[in-house]
Amino acid sequence: MQLEILQLFSREMSTEDMQAIKRLITRYFAQKAISAANQVWDEKGWNEEDAQKMLHMHERTPYKNGNDSGV
Repeated sequence: MQLEILQLFSREMSTEDMQAIKRLITRYFAQKAISAANQVWDEKGWNEEDAQKMLHMHERTPYKNGNDSGV
């Protein structure tokens, strides 16, 4: 598959065609991500209230030395 994509982009094509192909690939992977997220949502039985809770959660791992720079 990767070789086929490389061969496709190695051919002479207009900028418009290249952008259209990139958009198709982007939409494909975006739809796969959305479908996977929807599946998890359904499996967990989440609802709008759960979504609001998740929006306000702060679950960052604290740094060991106590500062936010990570140094």
